[in-house]
Amino acid sequence: MITANFLLAGVGGQGTLLASDIVADIGMRVGADVKKSEVHGMSQRGGAVTSHVRWGGRVSSPLCEKGAVDYFIAQEMLEALRWIEFVKPGGTVLLSRQQIVPTSTVYGADQYPVDDHVVATIKKVAGTVLLIDAKKTAEELGNARVANSVLLGALSAQMGMPPDDWLAVITVRVPQRHVELNRQAFFAGREKDWRI
Repeated sequence: MITANFLLAGVGGQGTLLASDIVADIGMRVGADVKKSEVHGMSQRGGAVTSHVRWGGRVSSPLCEKGAVDYFIAQEMLEALRWIEFVKPGGTVLLSRQQIVPTSTVYGADQYPVDDHVVATIKKVAGTVLLIDAKKTAEELGNARVANSVLLGALSAQMGMPPDDWLAVITVRVPQRHVELNRQAFFAGREKDWRI
């Protein structure tokens, strides 16, 4: 039985909830008890989106505790900093290089952190850090919206899981006309070594 805690964090429009649905479905396919919780308040206006997914023999709560996340999928650099305290010491962080600058840094005095600061902060906690050009990779395939499948491909490789179950779930979860593109994005994320 695979036991794992996942946290997915991003910004509205990045497909965070779809990605968390896929992670939950994979857990059920491998026979785990699965619980999922999500917060997406202002997601339609580009606000923060988070989702907790837990796999286990028996999972009683859908929420991961701070310091208990095995796999953190951060779809945006600043969101990685906001949620890093949830990652367990030695956990795995899949960090997308994408930056979605909040209005407080455009019109206010706040400053968006530089990449080196984000990575250094994450490395203090995580045992494995993958710095993934998810959006760029997706754009090269023809559609930036499949960046979440790039991240899921990288996750599947980190977990040492074969791609078949992942592809079966992706095929069911995405619109039929986008299945092939998502499959390509999944393998683009899976087949590259993103570790830093």
